[in-house]
Amino acid sequence: MKKLLFAVAAAASLIPAMACAQETTQDGSRAFGIDPYVGVMGGYEGFDSDPGHGIPFSPAGNRLKGGLVDGVAGVNVPLGSFFVGVEGNATKGFSGDIDWEYGVHGRVGVRAGETGLFYGKVGYRWVNFDRYGRDSGDYGRISYGVGGEFGPKAIGLDGLVKKEGVRFRTEVSTTGNFDTVRPMFGIVGHF
Repeated sequence: MKKLLFAVAAAASLIPAMACAQETTQDGSRAFGIDPYVGVMGGYEGFDSDPGHGIPFSPAGNRLKGGLVDGVAGVNVPLGSFFVGVEGNATKGFSGDIDWEYGVHGRVGVRAGETGLFYGKVGYRWVNFDRYGRDSGDYGRISYGVGGEFGPKAIGLDGLVKKEGVRFRTEVSTTGNFDTVRPMFGIVGHF
């Protein structure tokens, strides 16, 4: 897990450098056509209490759950009105049964207006639970979800937030056969 977190941190440190290295054309568009971003989100995840889903069964049928703070970093590649991208995340549980989560996802979506976008994502996410001790293993599952990002102007907050590259994100994801529910909300900065 430490190696993966180091790799995610190293990749995230390269994103601002890539953004600075991008050249713009005379009309102001980006010459390379990539859209790097970083963000922070908060939310909750609850796991199914059924023992047959690859996550260890919680004693007495109690659901494993907890509050989360999630750091994300990724890159989108615009394709006209659509985009494709890749995103990594590292998550820390601040209450409940979850200690750490980390994963990587591919994203595909459509742009909406000047600053909005809607997307679907699929990838793999690992989770480590506080409940099973300090040296417990990580449990990995296929993860997928949907979400959207909206610039401040799109939701009437253009007077409050002046930076154009800032977007609010809302997302819901799950693992396996809808074995978890993970709603998240946060802010993302695009370079």
